[in-house]
Amino acid sequence: MALDGPAERRDEVQVAMGNGNGVAPLQAARPAGRPSVATAPYADRRLRLNPNADHKPQDYSDVRGEYAPVVYSALERHLPPSLLDVDRDVKLHFMREILARYWPQGERNKVQRHKEYRQRILLLYKPLHEELYNMRPSAFFLPTFLEAVRSNSEESFRSIMTEPIPGVYSFAMLQPTFCEMLLEEVENFEKWVHAMKFKIMRPNTMNKYGAVLDDFGLEAMLNQFMEQFIAPISRVFYPEVGGGTLDSHHAFVVEYGKDRDVELGFHVDDSEVTLNVCLGKQFSGGELYFRGIRCENHVNSETQHEEMYDYTHIPGQAVLHRGRHRHGARATSTGLRINLLLWCRREMKKYQKDFPSWCGECQREKRERQSQCVKATKMAFLRGAGGAMI
Repeated sequence: MALDGPAERRDEVQVAMGNGNGVAPLQAARPAGRPSVATAPYADRRLRLNPNADHKPQDYSDVRGEYAPVVYSALERHLPPSLLDVDRDVKLHFMREILARYWPQGERNKVQRHKEYRQRILLLYKPLHEELYNMRPSAFFLPTFLEAVRSNSEESFRSIMTEPIPGVYSFAMLQPTFCEMLLEEVENFEKWVHAMKFKIMRPNTMNKYGAVLDDFGLEAMLNQFMEQFIAPISRVFYPEVGGGTLDSHHAFVVEYGKDRDVELGFHVDDSEVTLNVCLGKQFSGGELYFRGIRCENHVNSETQHEEMYDYTHIPGQAVLHRGRHRHGARATSTGLRINLLLWCRREMKKYQKDFPSWCGECQREKRERQSQCVKATKMAFLRGAGGAMI
């Protein structure tokens, strides 16, 4: 099947770390009179390509600046052995110099402006439902979902899920009261933004309607949402894309219907794992269509018949999939559909290797190469056997 248009990766600001093997000898600019604590004797050190899984990073939650604390915690696992046991300030300075090289000033300025925008909202906005801002599992999630997470096994997760195509899981998740409160909170925030004449930050480059939930105070609750209730599932079903090491998120709602976005084009998400939950309201249409998992090299390759699947939204029902699983949303023909999206990410990403195990087209090419190799071997054997008989 030929694609109607290119699959696009939604652009979100994130730390770029090259290939994860950055070189440490940096001569970064610093204020006059301030000594460098990292250039000697550690200036010639290199980052580890693979993280040290046994190392427990120090706590950086009190660190303020351009980078989120989780970035330092993740990067510390990549430090060379000689730096793991030194003072935190030494490690912090070393890591800041590494980050400064790989993150352009323009991107840092953009993030800083967004941080200031968010701080202004948090200072002025009064929540409608304050009970949403702290994690309350029994009030947010259905008992069946909670029990599966408490059991924390592949068997318990599969007991509440369907897997219509490989890698796509659907399950009942949210309490109706939680969905209603979140819808009301988003509506209240949008009215407040309009009244204050703020410019609302939209979720991504493809959606013109909706709101970023992290911007008005829900970030801490949603981080618990990811760490305690999505990461355990991702660890089981998506280990090959780092499902067990998710450490950051981007959470937002999208709105489809009359006078809203109508549909969403074919794309991949800027995430390792995506959770998509329908909050309501009354609507028809708006099905998700899935078209196979692809790496960057094959994102616009043709879809195989067995990769095609259409998913119908049900309020409170979740669908979980890899961010690189190509998909889109058909037109919402009547009513208003609002969905909660949680893009689960790793700040420190390993770059893909040849033939990633999760890319359908890479797997097909690998099978084709193996098949050709087997055929060539058979032909060589037959030619050799024929010559021997002659």
